[in-house]
Amino acid sequence: MHNTESILSTYLDSFSRLHRTSSPRDTSSLPRMADISRLEDTLLSLFFPGEYVSENPESLRAAVKDKLETALTLLDEAITKALKYEEPERDMENIKKDAEAAVIEAAESLPEIRRLLKLDAEAGFNGDPAAKGLHEVIICYPAIRTLAVHRVAHLLYRKGIPLIPRMMSEIVHSKTGIDIHPGAEIGESFFIDHGTGVVIGETTVIGDNVKLYQGVTLGALSIPKKGCGSLLEGVKRHPTIEDNVTIYANATILGDITIGHNTIIASNAWIKDNIPPDSIVVTALPEIKVRPRRSKA
Repeated sequence: MHNTESILSTYLDSFSRLHRTSSPRDTSSLPRMADISRLEDTLLSLFFPGEYVSENPESLRAAVKDKLETALTLLDEAITKALKYEEPERDMENIKKDAEAAVIEAAESLPEIRRLLKLDAEAGFNGDPAAKGLHEVIICYPAIRTLAVHRVAHLLYRKGIPLIPRMMSEIVHSKTGIDIHPGAEIGESFFIDHGTGVVIGETTVIGDNVKLYQGVTLGALSIPKKGCGSLLEGVKRHPTIEDNVTIYANATILGDITIGHNTIIASNAWIKDNIPPDSIVVTALPEIKVRPRRSKA
């Protein structure tokens, strides 16, 4: 039998909170990933309730009302916890007022977010010959789930809500393989085909009618640090992708550069400089050598 007490004592020494002289933050107030995951599922059923209700208008109204109340309650609880954890000294009444204001703004934005998601789904259907119908895109394609979460997370990010936007993006990232920072700005009719391995950084700006394929990275180069060694904040360090751009699989676009409108980026391209509008960017074909297999003795 292991000596649990001696192991426990050594392990507990690794927790700095046990050695603090000041009052620690109340970690019980942290939002839980399970609750944020439930919030995301509720938002998806709120944006696309078709699989939950019949064509009867009253059935639709009842289902949407239920999902809306659940989503707003979960969001209010999560934001309240995040604000309390971030600023433990603040008065709880003021925290609740800020949380309520953020929830109201989110609720008022839901019709516009749903309009954008419908355009995203239509872009997926129109851009993928394998899609048999719009509902197939909505139900099956990981890009739609990711964008539904991102468009809400981005709203909260702009509002300055701590923790929740990143929690939302990381949960949907784990489910879809698509990693979009909540700070990224994304225009209308955006679609990611397949999606696995796509990375879109915090200060990325994407215009309208843009299409990405799997493995695309819209990332940042190394940037100067402040005197304390931390990376500079608030600096535009990711690409701007203008309207009507298509970026094929595994292309990497890095830094604060602009990909001009109506441009096509071929697979596996590595880009660190501005690309003018109406361009086609291709990489040199690799040399392919073919030789006969050795016959077995």
